[in-house]
Amino acid sequence: MLYNIDINNVQVYGLDKSIIASGNPMRVELEDNSKPATEKDINRAKILGNTKIGEGHDQFLTGIIVQFNLCAPLYMWKQLQRYHFLDFVSSQSTMHCLTKFGKISDCCVRDTDDIILKRYQELLDEYNNSEVKDKQKWRTLVASLPSGFVLEASLTTNYRQLKNIFNQRKNHKLEEWHEFCEWCETLPMFKELCLGGK
Repeated sequence: MLYNIDINNVQVYGLDKSIIASGNPMRVELEDNSKPATEKDINRAKILGNTKIGEGHDQFLTGIIVQFNLCAPLYMWKQLQRYHFLDFVSSQSTMHCLTKFGKISDCCVRDTDDIILKRYQELLDEYNNSEVKDKQKWRTLVASLPSGFVLEASLTTNYRQLKNIFNQRKNHKLEEWHEFCEWCETLPMFKELCLGGK
């Protein structure tokens, strides 16, 4: 059984360009942001990036793009989708692959109740072993899928949104959110630009 989350294939784009762009509001002419950020640029970005959420001074953080794959249980995806923190590039699909995942217990977090896993496996086997694929039985499979079922998606977001996620979820009841916030802290300059260097 799986546990918690997995984040992989992480790419960060636009760090230097966005740090330089943080100075645009005070420029009469825009600078060439193809060069590396200077210490002055970085210091300014740290100050602006650490302003309160909603003030708008941290807008340059939207230019620091993060793409990654997240493997998480359905109960976390529900919370993640409620807020428009990030965009789905693509994801695994229960609609297309629900009957192909195999042993259900291998696809769920370990906290999923054994009785639920056993019953779901019976439903899945019954559907897969039948010659006629009954639409109502398939709908029962979809409706009965445990909330601890884990799916992976490719996502894109930015530092400004991750700053929001971090501040809203760092003390959440679910351990998965703690892991997600710990991952945010590993991103290049995230602590310095979004968390006051903490």
